[in-house]
Amino acid sequence: MRILRQITFTGVIGMMIASCSAPKGLVSVDPAKIDQRPLKMAPVAEKDLKRWSHLDLDKDTIPGMSVDKAYAEILKGKKVNKIIVAVVDSGIDIEHEDLKAAVWKNPKEIPGNKKDDDNNGYIDDINGWNFLGDSDNEQLEATRIVKKGNDGSVQYENALAIVTQKKAEIEPNKQQLDAILNADKMVSEHLKKTNYTLAEVKAIKTTEQGLLQSQNIITQVLTNMGGDKAKFDSEIGEFKEYVYDQLNYNLNTEFNGRKVVGDNPYDFNDKKYGNANVIGPKKESGKHGTHVAGIIAQARNNGKGGDGVASDYVQIMALRAVPNGDEYDKDIALAIRYAVDNGAKVINGSFGKAFSPNKEWVYDAIKYAAAKDVLFVHAAGNDAENIDVKPNYPNDADGKNPEFADNVLTIGALNYEYGSKQMANFSNYGKENVDVFAPGVKIYATVPDNKYEYLQGTSMASPNVAGVAALIRACYPTLTAAQVKHIIMDSGTPLTNTFTLAGEAGEATTFDKISKSAKIVNAYNALKMAEKLAKK
Repeated sequence: MRILRQITFTGVIGMMIASCSAPKGLVSVDPAKIDQRPLKMAPVAEKDLKRWSHLDLDKDTIPGMSVDKAYAEILKGKKVNKIIVAVVDSGIDIEHEDLKAAVWKNPKEIPGNKKDDDNNGYIDDINGWNFLGDSDNEQLEATRIVKKGNDGSVQYENALAIVTQKKAEIEPNKQQLDAILNADKMVSEHLKKTNYTLAEVKAIKTTEQGLLQSQNIITQVLTNMGGDKAKFDSEIGEFKEYVYDQLNYNLNTEFNGRKVVGDNPYDFNDKKYGNANVIGPKKESGKHGTHVAGIIAQARNNGKGGDGVASDYVQIMALRAVPNGDEYDKDIALAIRYAVDNGAKVINGSFGKAFSPNKEWVYDAIKYAAAKDVLFVHAAGNDAENIDVKPNYPNDADGKNPEFADNVLTIGALNYEYGSKQMANFSNYGKENVDVFAPGVKIYATVPDNKYEYLQGTSMASPNVAGVAALIRACYPTLTAAQVKHIIMDSGTPLTNTFTLAGEAGEATTFDKISKSAKIVNAYNALKMAEKLAKK
C-alpha cells in the first residue's frame, strides 16, 4: 500500500475521509474491565506528548515503552559498540541536524570516486543505497496487476475489485475537495488575499450565488478549525495530495513510475540500477523515512524535537526502496540483502501491501537475514484489518503455514490514551500474525530540512520497537535475533483490559485476541530479561 502517512484531518475535511480514519460506532467499554491502573483523566501535556512513547504506564499512566526508566536504571553510563540499524523506507534526510551524527558511513567506500571500492556491487554507497533512483510516485500493486490484464486468476479478480472500490471511494472525496478548493479561490479573489480571517469571510456582503455558497463553505470549515487559516491551508494541501496522488499515480493504470529507474522490476537478476542518493530526488520524498529514522536515532535531551529510542547505540543505514505507492518485491528483497551483507543487525520495514506477486524473493531475503542473525521489524499496516485473514506483505508465514523464519517481529500500533481507546483506530491486528503492540499515534520526530512533526501509523510503532531491539543487540551482542524477538514479546507489559477494536464496527476486544503476545513493548523489562539471558 501507499507509504503509511497521517491522513486524519479536522473539521469538514475530516468528515470527508471518515471511511479511512476513525471508526464510526464506538462501543462503550465497561470500566470494571479496565486493568487496576489509574486512568489519566487530564489531557496529556505537550512536553509529554512529544515523547510519550518513552514514558511508563505505571508512573505516568501513559502506555509508553518505559524507555526513560531503562535509561535511568540500566543504560546510564553503559559503554557499548554501536550497531547498524537499516531503515528500508522512502529515503532519509541524512543532513538533518538531529540525525546526521547517527548516519552510517560505509568504511570500505571512498566518497565520490565513482568506483565500487568494496566490490559489493554498488558504486559510492557511502550511507546506503537508493533502489528507486529518481523515481518517486508509484502505482499500488493491485493497479499493476490490473494493468497486466485479466489472466483468469483469483489474484486478478481481487486486485480489480480493490482498485474499483478505491476509485469509487476517492471520487466523492475529490468532489468535496474540489468544492472547498474552488470556494477558497473565490473567497481569496474577492478579498484580494489568501491569508484571510474568519471574521473577514463572515463580513462578505454579496448576492452572487457562487460567492455566497463559497462564503458558507469556508465559514463552516474555518469555524470547525477554530478560525485557523494556516491550519486550513496545511490540511487542505495534505488532503489534496492524498486524493490526487491516488488518482494520478496509485490507481492510474496508465502511469509508469518505474520507467525512469531503467530496470526490469520483474527480473531479479537485473540488479545494476538505482544510485547512492539515499535522500531521494527531493528531500520531501524522504519525509516518511526521515521520521522513522528519527524515532530510532534522533539525539536525546538536546532540546531539539523528540528523543530517539536508541540514539547513542546505533548507526542508521539508509535504504530507499519505498515509493509513494506500493513497493516492488525486488527492491525490498535486494534492500534486505544489502542490509545483511553490510553489517546491519536490525532492519526496520515501515511499509506493506495487500498483494505480493514475487513474495518468494522477499521470503528468501528474510530467510537469508535469519541465517545471518539479523532481526527484521515490520509494521502491521494501517487498514484496521485482521491480517490473519487479509495478509499484509511481507510476512513470515505463507498463508496458514508455520512461520518460515524466527527473526521477524510484526508490530501493531498503540494510542497514547490508556483505557478504552488504547488501540490506534487504524492499526491492523491478528492473533497469529501481529506479535506485539507499541506506540504509533502522534509520534514526534524528524522530517526533512531540520524540522519535526507528529505523524502516526504502524510505521511509527515499528521503529519504536526496532529502537528497543537495537538497545538489546548493542548491550548484549551475544544474544541472537530470534532471542531478541522473543525477549521483546515475552517481556512486554501484559494488559487484560477491554478496549475498542480498530475498524468501523468498533467492537470490544482484548490484546490476547488480536496479538500473539497479548502485550505492549516495555524497553526496561526487555533489557532486564536480556541481561539475565546473556549471563546464562
